[in-house]
Amino acid sequence: MYPLIRFAKEMLKYRKAPRLGPLDAHVSTHLCWPWDLDPWWELNNGRTLTLFDLGRIPLVSRTGLIPVLKERGWGITVAGNSTRYRRRIRAFDRFTMVSRLVGWDHRFVYMEQSMWRGGECCNQVLIRSAVTSKQGIVAPAEVMAALGHPTDSPPLPDWIAAWIEADALRPWPPFGPAQTKGLPA
Repeated sequence: MYPLIRFAKEMLKYRKAPRLGPLDAHVSTHLCWPWDLDPWWELNNGRTLTLFDLGRIPLVSRTGLIPVLKERGWGITVAGNSTRYRRRIRAFDRFTMVSRLVGWDHRFVYMEQSMWRGGECCNQVLIRSAVTSKQGIVAPAEVMAALGHPTDSPPLPDWIAAWIEADALRPWPPFGPAQTKGLPA
């Protein structure tokens, strides 16, 4: 289940926090609850991605994007991600989340988020996100202009550019039901 109460708490907690520029980091602290755990008593990998919303959405709010989205009838969607898991987060561990926009290209914005415990990075995710309208994807430059920010992205780090290039090579659609005819169910 989506952590609606935790989400509401984060939005209330940061509703009057200082505005952030488009490349500033949002830092928040969280607790790993028993219902966040997998059968091995550590933060579930899927739950990790859900909890990253608790950093990403307040970041979007603090940049002033939410009123722009409402005014223009736009939405936001995750269009891809790459996650690294390196250290365990266990029940009742307190961890710090850092969320920041890194840059954008002609279609997508790229955000980096990480969870830290005791000075060690436990995991990190690269999120490719899109602002959407009824007509499709809204160019990030248009979004930045609507926020009153420069429309040119800072150069994307090499590792993000390499991920974009590698992801473009992935076949779409992937292996699917049409290729499985005749295989036992």
